[in-house]
Amino acid sequence: MEDCIFCKIIRGEVPSYKIYEDEYIYSFLDICNDGNGHILVIPKKHCVNILDCDEDILAHVMSTIKKISLHLTQNCGISGVNVLNASGKDAEQCVNHLHFHIYPRKAEDGLVISPKLSPNSISLEETCKKFEIKE
Repeated sequence: MEDCIFCKIIRGEVPSYKIYEDEYIYSFLDICNDGNGHILVIPKKHCVNILDCDEDILAHVMSTIKKISLHLTQNCGISGVNVLNASGKDAEQCVNHLHFHIYPRKAEDGLVISPKLSPNSISLEETCKKFEIKE
């Protein structure tokens, strides 16, 4: 996509700090420089989010997330990772190109990544009936 910032990074029009690249995936440090090395993993083929992403591409993305996470935990002194994705405006997706965030974690690093959510006003039973996939 012509004006997508992540597509521009992939094409080399915008500089980045590359962590990993292969035929399908590009991964780089988030420009925010937060979270002890916040990494983004994106497909080279433009798609907006997981809702419109080809399953083969999504599989490459997930495989790369695992590869990077294993590298961090086995070779870089990191003891865990948070992996986050937002798909859709109402889920707070801020760049309309599929991307996953990897936050390297260490014991007592002080990061608070998980959201603090309010209790659901609908029972688990009602929620299950509403969301259950019936094939």
